[in-house]
Amino acid sequence: MLTRRIIPCLDVRDGRVVKGVQFSGLRDAGSPAELAQRYEAQGADELVMLDVSATPEGRQTQLETVRAIREVLFIPLTVGGGVRSVEQAQALLEAGADKVSMNTAAFERPQLITQIADRFGRQCTVVAIDAATNEQGSWEVVTLSGQNRTGVDAIEWARQCEQKGGGEILLTCWDRDGTQSGYELDLIKQVTQAVSIPIIASGGAANASHLNEAIDAGASAVLVASILHDGLTTVESLKTELRNMNVEVRL
Repeated sequence: MLTRRIIPCLDVRDGRVVKGVQFSGLRDAGSPAELAQRYEAQGADELVMLDVSATPEGRQTQLETVRAIREVLFIPLTVGGGVRSVEQAQALLEAGADKVSMNTAAFERPQLITQIADRFGRQCTVVAIDAATNEQGSWEVVTLSGQNRTGVDAIEWARQCEQKGGGEILLTCWDRDGTQSGYELDLIKQVTQAVSIPIIASGGAANASHLNEAIDAGASAVLVASILHDGLTTVESLKTELRNMNVEVRL
């Protein structure tokens, strides 16, 4: 049985970790390097760092923050936010990222997925999909940190991401981000049934039961943020609880 990964997420703005609900009401949560080191010590399998203001501000991800994290981190690191070119992806990889995540730029120029996969390999190519429910009750892609509703079906977009070279999908339910109300299981099920590449579930975790539900729905990994930043639990505690639920997690 494949082990499931627990991946803390650091949303970074101006060199500091921030957290809010649907990227609003952001509050300071600490130093990226310090939190990265803490979560690795707790048993995190990987780490994701997202520069949440890079795309809205039209700039690149802050390389100095990536370097500072890499100096203290030995587990795989995925970095995203403002990635709009192969050259920017290369800069992130050279700064210490193991994988590069793209969202808005990939949606606007899908060939970017193929270009990065061809240059660095599918294993380095992560496509982040933010999905929100629409009036028809289906899932649509949202971009620009949730500012733009595209009207494009999120399930179909996930299929295209795989076809164009995406090696992994970071799937966030926009409606649940930061709410601690649990992952959107229907969204996870639909996407995992539509693609064969790994899905990282994101948005809404409050406890180990929520993580277990997402894994049951098909997620290969689960992203957690608020409950770790707020000190409500630790990666080690989550893994212990999941093992007690008969979920195979990495030691």
